[in-house]
Amino acid sequence: MSAIIAPSILSANFGKLYEEIEMINNSEAGWFHVDVMDGVFVPNISFGFPLMKPLKEKATKTLDVHLMIVDPDRYIKTFADAGAHVLTVHYEACTHLHRTLSEIRNQGMLAGVALNPHTPVSLLKDILPLCDLVCLMSVNPGFGGQKFIENTYNKTKELKAMIVAAGLSTKIEIDGGVSLDNAKLLTDAGADVLVAGNTVFASENPSETISKLLNLTK
Repeated sequence: MSAIIAPSILSANFGKLYEEIEMINNSEAGWFHVDVMDGVFVPNISFGFPLMKPLKEKATKTLDVHLMIVDPDRYIKTFADAGAHVLTVHYEACTHLHRTLSEIRNQGMLAGVALNPHTPVSLLKDILPLCDLVCLMSVNPGFGGQKFIENTYNKTKELKAMIVAAGLSTKIEIDGGVSLDNAKLLTDAGADVLVAGNTVFASENPSETISKLLNLTK
């Protein structure tokens, strides 16, 4: 089964946002990946609800929202109302992760947990049944275009073994440095969703690049 390709809107050309959204709609991508950064949890600021409005209006595919912010509990309902289908919070940002994931699900969204590169997957053992998705950061979060961290392959394999052992259907998402060179290696290791930013939007033909990524994972 092929992976879900989730182009990251953070890398899109905001000067022609509606065209970029339409390109993804018409491509073989499965999801839109939306990175929300607050300048506190990560050293960068991206976008928030103003961007969610055109996405909710125009996007015809799953909106996969990744909150790289402190105290994400404050915004769970707001993102649900803004159209998010998947809402991912960071393990490192949540003091009461069980409560946070439960509330995401209560608001009708799929619940995701993201792990920074230094955070071991073993810490998710007790919370895994509440995770519809686990996002493994394969770069340090905050900026696009960073070099892929090779240990991600080992983390993906370890997490996949945990999911299988628990009899769960949790999806594994890889975010950061995904390319035509490592897409197959990642899915072979157990990844289900590949977030691609610069690889897609910096290419001459983004839609064709999405197709190439998808074909590599079949």
